[in-house]
Amino acid sequence: MIREDLRNVAIIAHVDHGKTTLVDEMLKQGGVFRTNQVVEDRVMDSNALERERGITILAKNTAAHYKDVKINIVDTPGHADFGGEVERVLKMVNGVILLVDAFEGPMPQTRFVLQKALELGHRVIVVINKMDRPDARLKEVPDEILELLLDLDASEEQLDSPVIFCSGRDGTATYDPDFPGKDLAPLFDKILDQIPPPEGETDAPFQMLVSSIDYNNFVGRIAIGRIERGMLRQNQEVVVCDYHHPDVRYKGKAVNLYQFDGLKRIPCEEARMGDIVCISGIEDISIGNTLCSPEDVSPLPFVKISEPTMEMTFSVNDSPFAGKDGKFVTSRHLRERLYRELLKDVSLRVEDTDTTESFRVCGRGEMHLSILIETMRREGFEFQVSTPKVLLKTIDGQLMEPMEDLVIDVPEDCVGSVMEKMGMRKAELTHMAPQGSRMRLEFSIPSRGLFGYRSQFMTDTKGEGVLNAVFAGYQPYKGDIPRRSYGSLIAFETGESVTYGLYNAQERGELFIGAGVPVYEGMVVGQSPKTDDIAVNVCKTKHLTNTRASGSDDALRLVPPKRMSLEMAIEFIGEDELLEITPQNMRIRKRILNNSLRLKAASKNK
Repeated sequence: MIREDLRNVAIIAHVDHGKTTLVDEMLKQGGVFRTNQVVEDRVMDSNALERERGITILAKNTAAHYKDVKINIVDTPGHADFGGEVERVLKMVNGVILLVDAFEGPMPQTRFVLQKALELGHRVIVVINKMDRPDARLKEVPDEILELLLDLDASEEQLDSPVIFCSGRDGTATYDPDFPGKDLAPLFDKILDQIPPPEGETDAPFQMLVSSIDYNNFVGRIAIGRIERGMLRQNQEVVVCDYHHPDVRYKGKAVNLYQFDGLKRIPCEEARMGDIVCISGIEDISIGNTLCSPEDVSPLPFVKISEPTMEMTFSVNDSPFAGKDGKFVTSRHLRERLYRELLKDVSLRVEDTDTTESFRVCGRGEMHLSILIETMRREGFEFQVSTPKVLLKTIDGQLMEPMEDLVIDVPEDCVGSVMEKMGMRKAELTHMAPQGSRMRLEFSIPSRGLFGYRSQFMTDTKGEGVLNAVFAGYQPYKGDIPRRSYGSLIAFETGESVTYGLYNAQERGELFIGAGVPVYEGMVVGQSPKTDDIAVNVCKTKHLTNTRASGSDDALRLVPPKRMSLEMAIEFIGEDELLEITPQNMRIRKRILNNSLRLKAASKNK
């Protein structure tokens, strides 16, 4: 049977190419909102972190209606670190909309997500977005996409993908870039023509692959996936099985059944082949499991998710200020929360270590792990993290390390400083081309070469540079790369920072704190321009005497401190340092807090 009344499509693209904005317009024109309804921008980015950072982190489902056809739309993340989200949701759909910026053209993540879609045999609709940009390259970008499709061994059908020019912000689409469109009807028409409708047996026993998991405190885990065959009714008995783990097999009941309509989940009595549904009431269900009718238990294979490339150690906070801010501070809380994250995030790995106090957490990149840290912090957790390290592999007796394809867009006068830093970080230039008044540089660089570079890059390019990287596989180890070329300013004693002490300390380097901040011995309070660490006494007060000297009572002027974001702090910390995370504060500290003990340990290591 063919479901002509249904289409399942995912929108894939590089970060910041306008997926979520386009979905907004598709929902408005697909009859989801009332004519006079006030709708906020990027309505699909429902997570507070997504709205703050302007990026999509979690793949989300929605549905619009056009010409009596229901179109299930999956909005996916564009950032390379969340590639695991894209890989698994592609199993739910029959085709993809590939969104490409009209100026930037195909970027590293465009290549990654398109390759995954082509491997699954999905039909592709190419959308050139932001066609109203003044610097849009409407003639060149379609050719670059065709080259990319040829590069990725697309089939003849996929090479013949239609190209539509869009302005997601204005909600218009057209086949001809010289004649702007009035609405998104050309895009909707192409979805109906090009994306194949779901096809399968409605009368066969029920079968569904779980592609996503949501969690709700009232009903527990909610399984999301597309019904491959048959029908499912509310309260129907099902068997949970797994293609890759034959020992997983138990019975459950689909207590609640929902379908997507606009931004809502609508309860329904039954759903059939091709529908994307949410099912609650089945305990311990995980991504990759198959739900089957007891009459025919046949698990479906799940897409192999790419491996993590870096790790950090999460441990219980043992600083002198431990337990002052956080609600969840014990190792039991930390372990339970990290393992709970595995239910939703298929590209994350968590392992116990030799001690019960710390856990090894492996992810796709710094952004991937920093989002987890920020989420846990907002939930009231208090813990410490170590400096990130790449995961090395030994293949055929040779030590291999993860590599990244790095694309950098910079003004022409910044090329020299970027090249210099890339050389120090063992990067190889693979391509260089002018784009208007800017240059596009492409490098192959070890993943560890990017640690600590992003903030330095923004300084070197005066905030005008754009940097994007995507994992490109493993290559032989490239040798040592210096972790950092600066040291730390370390608090000499426990107390509260005062203006007099800070005034003397700021001559030694750049400070991270202002006056009136509680500090403890061994806490990092600033950055030293030299490679060695320097102990400074920021709690030092001025000795009072009964004599007055002219000018001694003038106000001491402090340089405004550098406020560290979470990503900047992760980039900053060295091998012998930890980042203390609490709901209210982030503090960088030395592993060994006592100054004399730390100096003894350092002299032994030398």
